[in-house]
Amino acid sequence: MKVADKEEIVKKCTEMLEELMGDITVPRNIRRSTSAVKNKLLNGDDPLAVRVATVISDLDELTANPNVPSHTRALVWSIVSQLETIAVDE
Repeated sequence: MKVADKEEIVKKCTEMLEELMGDITVPRNIRRSTSAVKNKLLNGDDPLAVRVATVISDLDELTANPNVPSHTRALVWSIVSQLETIAVDE
């Protein structure tokens, strides 16, 4: 997978996370967690594979929260699926 493709996936996932952060039907603590996950994904200090693995783990924990609405959980799983394409490639 090309670097440009990976960057496009990260950009798409970031946009999806921003969509979650702006959804007022999602509890505030979940939106805050989503913001922290987005910042981890965009943190350029670590290699992309490490950032992706960390974000996938955090998002898996997030979906285990019983306060997460079902439509949010589905979006989070979609983000995880996109990110897994990067993690498997590296």
